[in-house]
Amino acid sequence: MGLLSNKNKEVLVSPLSKNNPVIIQMLGICSALAVTSKLEPAIVMAISVTVVVAFANVIISLLRNTIPNRIRIIVQLVVVAALVTIVSEVLKAFAYDVNKQLSVFVGLIITNCILMGRLEAFALGNGPWESFLDGIGNGLGYGLILVIVGFFRELLGSGTLLGFQVIPQAFYDWGYVNNGLMILPPMALIVIAVIIWVHRAKNKELQEN
Repeated sequence: MGLLSNKNKEVLVSPLSKNNPVIIQMLGICSALAVTSKLEPAIVMAISVTVVVAFANVIISLLRNTIPNRIRIIVQLVVVAALVTIVSEVLKAFAYDVNKQLSVFVGLIITNCILMGRLEAFALGNGPWESFLDGIGNGLGYGLILVIVGFFRELLGSGTLLGFQVIPQAFYDWGYVNNGLMILPPMALIVIAVIIWVHRAKNKELQEN
């Protein structure tokens, strides 16, 4: 089998749409509500989770035949905690301001349902390469939703993207006002609900009978 066989391509691509961890499996929604008021922290969180899921999957896959079943959860938590610590320290060193915006949510990656879900459901039963692709796919699927939500919340709530003014000053002169509600956590839930509605409207097979 090739490195990107049809099966492996499906593992990588499926979480981006028809098996998205946020809008289909309803995982990782808490952090999606918390870190998407601005686009930059949403992107950084997306990258961080993708890196942690991908490498945690690989490590657990490599160890899967040597981990006693009774302590597998503990081993998974140790691996994830180590990776999250590394990511946190890298962010402190190279993106300190963004790390401050993310606050405790970087550390809370360890509690992200997507992580433990992929380790249990995939990495323990598949090889390292397939597990790596699964981690990348699910991380990108999660990140895609964060970026979309962060894009609309920052644009409509602050009139900026990545801190740069996007809505022309002339609009404000004509009476345009930023929607302050967009930067509040409940609006993230509403934006995600709209994404789910649009996604299911386009994918009729995902609708419940």
